Amino acid sequence: LCRGGLAERLCRLQNRERSAISFWRHQCISDAKIPSDKSGVLIVKILEMFEECTIQVAICQQLEQSPATLSSEDVVISAGEPILKVLFARETAAHLKNRPQDIIHIYPPWQKLLLKNADVPVIMNTYFSQKVLLTEHSETREKTYGLTKMLVRKNVISLAQTFRLDDLDDELRQESSDNQVACGPQIHNNHAVKQHPLGHSTVNDSLLEMVESQGAVGWRETKVRVVIQRVYCLPAREGYRSHIQGNKALRMFYRLCLLVQDAYGMFSEVQLQSLSSSDDIEQYCRRWEGKFCCLSGMKVLQRTTRGRALGLFSLIDSLWPPAVPVKVPGQSQDSEMMTTNLPPPSFCYILTVQSGEIHVEVDEEEQISNLYQPPVVHGLKDILQIDGCNERCSFWAQVLYLRLQTKHSVPINQREIWLFVTDSTLQDVVHVTPKVVAVSVAASCVLSTGMTEALGVASRPVFFKDALWGNGKIICVERTVLLLQKPLLYSAAGADLSELAGPVRLDELDSTTQANSVCALRGTVVGVNESTAFSWPTCDRCGSGKLELCPQDRGLLYCNQCSEVVISPVLKMQLEVFLSCPSRSQSTVKVKVRHKISYGVLSIVRLGIYEVQSVLGKEVGFLNCYVRSIISHPNCVVLEEIVLL
Repeated sequence: LCRGGLAERLCRLQNRERSAISFWRHQCISDAKIPSDKSGVLIVKILEMFEECTIQVAICQQLEQSPATLSSEDVVISAGEPILKVLFARETAAHLKNRPQDIIHIYPPWQKLLLKNADVPVIMNTYFSQKVLLTEHSETREKTYGLTKMLVRKNVISLAQTFRLDDLDDELRQESSDNQVACGPQIHNNHAVKQHPLGHSTVNDSLLEMVESQGAVGWRETKVRVVIQRVYCLPAREGYRSHIQGNKALRMFYRLCLLVQDAYGMFSEVQLQSLSSSDDIEQYCRRWEGKFCCLSGMKVLQRTTRGRALGLFSLIDSLWPPAVPVKVPGQSQDSEMMTTNLPPPSFCYILTVQSGEIHVEVDEEEQISNLYQPPVVHGLKDILQIDGCNERCSFWAQVLYLRLQTKHSVPINQREIWLFVTDSTLQDVVHVTPKVVAVSVAASCVLSTGMTEALGVASRPVFFKDALWGNGKIICVERTVLLLQKPLLYSAAGADLSELAGPVRLDELDSTTQANSVCALRGTVVGVNESTAFSWPTCDRCGSGKLELCPQDRGLLYCNQCSEVVISPVLKMQLEVFLSCPSRSQSTVKVKVRHKISYGVLSIVRLGIYEVQSVLGKEVGFLNCYVRSIISHPNCVVLEEIVLL
């Protein structure tokens, strides 16, 4: 809000008003009595109630006094006492729980509005109101009303009707039992006749109208028909107490979420039940995306804006403008009145489920909606040339190398993961773009167990859906989904989605190489850092380094992981060497080698002892390396030898 503007002043006024009302109610409850000051108090008895435009309208009889010793039925009403129309806001009505025959005390500053051509005055500003609990029949009446399903007439009058913007056919609306809302305990009939494949006849197509008419506390009677644009998981941590250790531990949970869009183009994020595993996300994506669903039993968790949820709105912007013309509120919904020329949404409702309800009904048999926008798949070369910032992008790429963030102060399940990927659009280009791109997977991006296990075993293609591109980096954040298979529906946008044929090539180390990248290295060994050198034997079957001397034969090694004797151990070592590279002649190149492929670089005897003189002058190349850092002063490049998946 603009500082000092009308909206900000109104917001402050509303906050003060809510605080004053809460304080007044708290004072009444703590005093356990009606305020003694009766000056200016309006005393009314409710005769009839109905709801109009989310306002509860009570037809009341004004009373001169309300004796506490009488029941409401015994209060004598003379014909001369005036009839009033009292307006109660939604929050006030929910607090009072008004019913016919109730006696209400309305405290100042209430206001009386006299309308032209109307004999009944209207009472407004009734926030400071209190129900009088009379002694004789109060308990009996509360029990009676608690078991009775009371219907309040609900007059649904839209602004389009008020200003005569709807067609004449739309003005004919039923005002029978379909327009009545239950205010008491309800008994649901499981054998109700369905007039729509997704629910009852009270199916709405506007999220905004439903939130405004039903309020933030949720809706139960009606449903909203929307299109599922995206399915994803969000992390939701829930603490539990360990009975063994007696300390507080954190267990990772996930919440299944839907990004839905209604017929007017309005978006909402629906947060469904918590999941202990995210392995089913690929199945939900295939079954639900693009399908119609009906939402019921929802409540508003938050109304968020573009400035508060940049990640959510970057995803919404990637789905805007709508694929087909959408309806325009307040206009007749003829084809010529529908449009796609609309500004992107500036706010979004976060909806969550209410306990004990059937919340989402997805019609998986129905065809894909025309409003659905499948992910637009680009080649990595095209993504690297996008000028914008915080742009969502989808691509199909081969994962070559995985690296976990090495900050030990960060828990392992919260560390950032780097995936180094490539595709045919990068492999076929010469000296224009890098052949391998680093993709950052933030801790907020949910990876399924199947995805993590697959990436740890071998190199394979992965579909990155709705990743974020900005400032020269591709980042997988909240609402980004990684899949092992291509989606059923996608728009190729000219991208080559074929898998790589032939060996993968890396860029050679040169002056354009940046830190946190992979490259191919060749050069001549000019020095060895003897203080950091060490070697260790590993199992030739499982690769484990946890070996010990065999109890039966002290000359052999025993693998604890395989539970077998190791006949031919594989010797691994870590060693730092300095290279002279023709592609980066002005820099000192330091490489940490610690894999068995380094045996081709160094002359190593059986016991792992090397001879420096036999190492110096050795030609090295090509080695696959990860660039750890690039230092300007002194000009030095630090690399680490790696093994590609």
